[in-house]
Amino acid sequence: MQNSFWRLLSYIRSYKSYVLLNITSNILTALFTVVSIPLLIPFLEVLFDRTKPMAQAPAWGWSISAIRDTLNYQFGLLVTQQGKESALVVICSAILGAFFLKNLFRYLSLFFMAPVRNGMIRDIRRQLFDKMLALPLAYFSDERKGDLMSRITADVQEVESSILNMLEIIFREPIIITGSLAFMLYVSPPLTGFVFLLLLFTAVVIGGIGRSLKKSSSLVQERLGVLVSIVEEALGGMRIIKGFNAEPYQRAKFAVHNDVYRRMLTRLLWRRELASPLSEFLGIAVVAILLWFGSRQVFAGDLSAETFLTFIFAFYNVIDPSKSFSKAYYNIQKGVAAMQRVEQVLDAETRIVELPDAKPVSGFENQIEYRDVTFGYKTGEGNVLEDINLTIPKGRIIALVGASGAGKSTLVDLLPRFYDVDKGGIYIDGINIAEFRLRDLRSLMGIVSQEAILFNDTIYNNIVFGLEGATRDDVERAARIAHAHDFIMATENGYQTNIGDRGSKLSGGQRQRLTIARAVLKNPPILILDEATSALDSESEKLVQDALYHLMQNRTSIVIAHRLSTIQHADEIIVMRKGHIVERGTHAELLTHGGEYQKLVELQAF
Repeated sequence: MQNSFWRLLSYIRSYKSYVLLNITSNILTALFTVVSIPLLIPFLEVLFDRTKPMAQAPAWGWSISAIRDTLNYQFGLLVTQQGKESALVVICSAILGAFFLKNLFRYLSLFFMAPVRNGMIRDIRRQLFDKMLALPLAYFSDERKGDLMSRITADVQEVESSILNMLEIIFREPIIITGSLAFMLYVSPPLTGFVFLLLLFTAVVIGGIGRSLKKSSSLVQERLGVLVSIVEEALGGMRIIKGFNAEPYQRAKFAVHNDVYRRMLTRLLWRRELASPLSEFLGIAVVAILLWFGSRQVFAGDLSAETFLTFIFAFYNVIDPSKSFSKAYYNIQKGVAAMQRVEQVLDAETRIVELPDAKPVSGFENQIEYRDVTFGYKTGEGNVLEDINLTIPKGRIIALVGASGAGKSTLVDLLPRFYDVDKGGIYIDGINIAEFRLRDLRSLMGIVSQEAILFNDTIYNNIVFGLEGATRDDVERAARIAHAHDFIMATENGYQTNIGDRGSKLSGGQRQRLTIARAVLKNPPILILDEATSALDSESEKLVQDALYHLMQNRTSIVIAHRLSTIQHADEIIVMRKGHIVERGTHAELLTHGGEYQKLVELQAF
């Protein structure tokens, strides 16, 4: 807990000026709160007609007794010369001024804290999103997207409302409590002992409940992550849900998890809301003891009535901040649980790391080479690739074929370092790709995947995605090569048309042609096509296949193909099975061998 809390406070460094202004305002708030307490004594003395003018002015000094005697002398002169009513006006004006300044600085403390709280949340969200972008693809295969969305939204918001909302309490209330206790201790040490007993008892009781609150809060946040995952999956698979009449199933599934979340959150709130009434009851119990014990001292002449009443007011100034402090403790426990869920992402291992002295690379001259490459997604679950040796000369078109699960996509995913090899290495011009700058390495490649990955943005922005300096003419040229320009111009706003979530406003073939246009615009020396024409109709496939054929000329291309008719002109066809290369050669050569490739061709012909 402590590490999470102090880590959160470390974000304050970027807002030192605001924090200093906030602390100054809180100190002044506490100062005027404490000053307002002894101002009641002269008011009560006038009200009870207990003012005793001093015969002569006391000697001035900086001690508490000297200041008190000087104020009493001046107040006595005021009562004698101006009368009680005028004295009361002065006192009431002083009390009003003290409370005005107290509340003014209280507002200023909140005013200065607002940009700190919101700025810290912005920084956490930005750091969390940056970390998500930096994490390897393997991380996201193990995590629910909905749970990650919950961490960057609900958990971060919980940190803001539970912890940062309490920062002003942390900075302000201890000063008020300390000042009030100092006054109470000066007035009556025995009475002050009861206050310490209250605080001690409160710390023991609240602390025990707070520990269980932290554990419950963590479970609640995890349950919310599951709930968001169900919603995210339902929204993404709405077509299938409706097509299979699965609405009742999804409705029941959501209802079950939603009800579990409700019950857990209710129990959590029961515990959290116990803080305020519990501390208030403890405060009233001690006040009752103070009234009894203090009254005995007044009756015995050890304490004046007006001083005792002022002591009770000072004690109230301890009770209220103590209540806020106990509530803050509960909220901090709840917020720390959320912060720890955020930290699980922030501290996740980034396995794809760039060397400190990584080399720049802007192209390659000779070949790409896989040397004894072995790879498995998880330890103990077997390897997806085993001892792969493959050389791809510059300018050649290499096709990867094989049944699903043979390892074709994994083989090409290793090239841009979406994953790192377990054994062996991948080399470009004899240099291991792990030695290159990651951004430079990926800049060498253009990728068109089987699934058309588009974003809720304009057509233009989807084509220029990630590129800088592209002109409108460049974009149109790329769209024409991908045979996308005509349908783009037929849309409502042309290249500025928004295509909806994941390009939902376009057909499957149109979406794929946009991803091809994106790869064309990038103009990379290495082109990776992962079944790029699978979503196209026959007419579109012919047009795009022709465009891709011209695009691949004088360019190193790696093509994953299930439709074997699309790769007959490849310079070399690599046949894979269960993570191994079992055959290689041209289309004609492989057909004469009568092996695995011929079986695939016959199956598709059938």
